[in-house]
Amino acid sequence: MKKTVSLIVTALLAVQCLMAQVAEGIKFLNYEKYKSARETLKKAYDANPKDPQTIYWYGQSLIAAEAGELTKAMLASAKEVYQKGLQEIGSDAWLLVGMGHLEILEGGDINSAKQKFEQAVTATTETKGRNKGKGNPGILNAIGRANADGGSKLGDPSYGIEKLKQAAALDLTNPDIYVNMGISYLKLGGENGGEAVKAYQEAIARDPKNAKAMYRIGRIYQSQNNKELFDQFYGNAIAADPTYPPVYYTLYNYYADKDVPKAKEYLDKYVANADKDPNTDLFVADYLFRAGKYSESLEKVKQIETEVGGIDKMPKLYGIYAYNYDRTNDSVKAKEAIEKFFATADAASVTPEYYGLAIKIYSRFPGSEDVAAGFIEKAMQVDTLAASRINYAKMASDMYAKAKNPQKQLIWLKKGASFKKEMGITDYFYIADASIKAGELEEALRLSNEMIQKFPDQIYGYRFAVQSAVAIDADTTKGTAVPAIMQYIDFLKKDPAKNQRILPYQFYYLASYYHDKAKDFPKTLEVLNTLLSIYPEDKYGLQVKPIVEKEIAAAQKQQGSGGKTTGNATSTSGTSGNR
Repeated sequence: MKKTVSLIVTALLAVQCLMAQVAEGIKFLNYEKYKSARETLKKAYDANPKDPQTIYWYGQSLIAAEAGELTKAMLASAKEVYQKGLQEIGSDAWLLVGMGHLEILEGGDINSAKQKFEQAVTATTETKGRNKGKGNPGILNAIGRANADGGSKLGDPSYGIEKLKQAAALDLTNPDIYVNMGISYLKLGGENGGEAVKAYQEAIARDPKNAKAMYRIGRIYQSQNNKELFDQFYGNAIAADPTYPPVYYTLYNYYADKDVPKAKEYLDKYVANADKDPNTDLFVADYLFRAGKYSESLEKVKQIETEVGGIDKMPKLYGIYAYNYDRTNDSVKAKEAIEKFFATADAASVTPEYYGLAIKIYSRFPGSEDVAAGFIEKAMQVDTLAASRINYAKMASDMYAKAKNPQKQLIWLKKGASFKKEMGITDYFYIADASIKAGELEEALRLSNEMIQKFPDQIYGYRFAVQSAVAIDADTTKGTAVPAIMQYIDFLKKDPAKNQRILPYQFYYLASYYHDKAKDFPKTLEVLNTLLSIYPEDKYGLQVKPIVEKEIAAAQKQQGSGGKTTGNATSTSGTSGNR
């Protein structure tokens, strides 16, 4: 009897130990200590490889990674674990959810994944008792977790939220349900930030020490540039649990380009609480770069390269090399490093910052503008914020302006303007200027007239209207530039003293056109008289006016004697022009 009791106690202790290991592994996942999570859950899995829940969480640890760092190899290893479990213990609900989760992350058929989820719900639905007809809250939470994971185009967060709400109604204590719900709301779009905050607040109500929920609220306010509130919630997270690493890394990133000493304080705290692995060392190399300690940063990267057994095992190292070489003006090495980074890094791990670096590097090599523009396109696909896209488009337009390629500069200027609610005068200025340089003269004239309507007190619209109109009628035979010239004169006449280096040339153009092309001497004299009424000492006006008066007198005399007008005797175009 005593022996039987002893065996039962031993078995219970073993189960409790296993449950404690799994719980510890889940906490490591929540704290983004993925190495520790994998090691802990691997021990639990090895101790009981046929426990469905242990298998599920071990598989989750295998696909746990920083955003954008999930690789095909990681997905394959998790799939191997889940498939082995399915073969050995059958279609358990936890394993079905795990397989559906992988299907989402692989970009597979969402309906196929949902079929697995629904099968898991059906298999765990209570058939009797108080919760008859209701699903298992753990399974429902896992389904919500699966749909919350990955990028915005993966999974069905609305479906996940539905399952999480069901789980929350059944399990009144688990805060992770609401954390997953908050992530899902954000996945639906930034406009759901309020709902996400509510969900995280519910998690905190369930667990007042939930650093993860506090941290995630801080992230929302940081995305809104609300420093007062994100400082508050990051501070709450630290107070709730000073060992929570993500908050320190986020604050390090925030201050890295603003206050390097303060950034170092947060990095030190991150390193002290995060897993001790090459990724953590990589953050140190990044700090050394940001601190301007380029040689030390390069030494750290080389050290990590040796530790991981070759740079191809950790392609991000190429990125840090490229940053350092770029900053030390070794453009050739920087270009080689960034090329190797893109050739070896998993596509999901390439963030907008790396594209920005590539753009900067390639812009230094004449003839590589189109390659750099390709990186800009990719960066805009990853970073969909309007402000970021406007900045990327400006980088491209500036690059093509420097390369004296107005056609492509114009394309990117227009693309940048398309991300704005309304074009400002600066947008009109550069687009009109590039349009003229690119030979898109009708478009330049249209934009100039729009600029005049929107900004009638600014000179630029009138100036560009004249430039484009004059270029359209290059030989002045049609006279189509006259309305633009007259409009420009009316604007410039408001302050003749200020515009004395510009205004006279508009009159010269008109005088030349009316005299040389239109053969209208009286109109020519009218233009000259107006010019001299504003600038009585204008040399051109004083020189040409007597000539035109003589031509008019001669024409009148000839007409009086019954003859025909012979036209102008002297061209006025030699001294005319436009500014």
